[in-house]
Amino acid sequence: MTREKSDTHYPLHGLKVLDFSRVLAGPFAGRMLSDLGADVVKVEPPDGDVTRLWGRNIAGLPGYYHQQNAGKRNICMDLRSPGAVDLVKSLVAKADILIENYRPDVMPRLGLGYETLQAVNPGLIMLSISGFGQGGPESHRPAYAPIIHAEAGLMQRQTNRGGIALTDLPLSVADTNASLHGLVGLLSAVIMRQRTGKGQHIDIAMIDATFATDDQVHYAMEDAEDTAALPNDVWPTGAGPILLSADFRFLWMQLTKLMGVNDPTSKDTPLAEKISTRRAIVADYMLALKTWDQVEEAMHTMNLAWGKVRQPADVVEQPTLVSRGAIVQMDDRAGGTRPLTQSPYRFSAATSGVRGPAPHRGEHNAQVLEEWLGYGEAAVDALVADGALQKDDELLPD
Repeated sequence: MTREKSDTHYPLHGLKVLDFSRVLAGPFAGRMLSDLGADVVKVEPPDGDVTRLWGRNIAGLPGYYHQQNAGKRNICMDLRSPGAVDLVKSLVAKADILIENYRPDVMPRLGLGYETLQAVNPGLIMLSISGFGQGGPESHRPAYAPIIHAEAGLMQRQTNRGGIALTDLPLSVADTNASLHGLVGLLSAVIMRQRTGKGQHIDIAMIDATFATDDQVHYAMEDAEDTAALPNDVWPTGAGPILLSADFRFLWMQLTKLMGVNDPTSKDTPLAEKISTRRAIVADYMLALKTWDQVEEAMHTMNLAWGKVRQPADVVEQPTLVSRGAIVQMDDRAGGTRPLTQSPYRFSAATSGVRGPAPHRGEHNAQVLEEWLGYGEAAVDALVADGALQKDDELLPD
């Protein structure tokens, strides 16, 4: 596996991370830590992360799994096997950070709760992400992003404002919110540990993170939906659909003041008729813009923020994403390359970015145990014989 080694130009060089998480809330934080230079080791069970079933499969690495786990190393461990829990504790003794997103009772049941691990390593910073947090009335509930989208009111708001049937959002915002807030918490705890020498347990609930990051929630809490800004409009143009981030009243004012559009209505025109007449005129004006150059010139003249409504497959052609290198071509482990999202961090005096493709299960069993724990071949072979360590035999050499 091609993997660029970290060096001191990466901000998080030297941090050791055990990533027990799966799917998205957790793996995304681990991916960002890796992109920032940490040595992130994904600890994966033999049945694998479910995202290994999602996306285009190239060389045994489906796209969803590849995107969220690129740059990490991997040890595959059966935590129910003899010696597995002791092995985890040995790794924890060397780790700076542990990430997990099981339900709150799982790690303690495995003998790997925070109190147990803190006794092994008082400086350990443990991030636990769950749907409803630790120790609450709903902590027992399993949760994926759509559950939180429903519980946090996002789905119903989408329906209310868009006049569409109840349906989930087209991205897992509850997962990524929790992951990014977890990342902030982790790095804050790292800074605090420099002062105190002590680690801590960070409890991130997906519902908390989504609620706190929801810039529209005050309308709901204060029963003030009627005071919200008018919704943004999507207008067909002769070049293609665009979204305008502008109050329609301001758009109309700019059209009549700057673009020579005539207003056939008067102060005596009934409001509903006035609105429908003006919107019809705007629709005709937009359709008369036949090229993207014409669209851009008109929007620039009116000082309006606008965006092309792109097909998802066309996002790879978005000029700023292209110019900023937001998509990288990564070794696909089959003799070619595949596209991968780049991390968004751009430092003036540091390096960041994805450092390699995603790993297979158990690909780095021997390498990680040697580097972290000094284990030789015999010690690794014994753990394999006990079933504690496993690997993708069909994808990896002996």
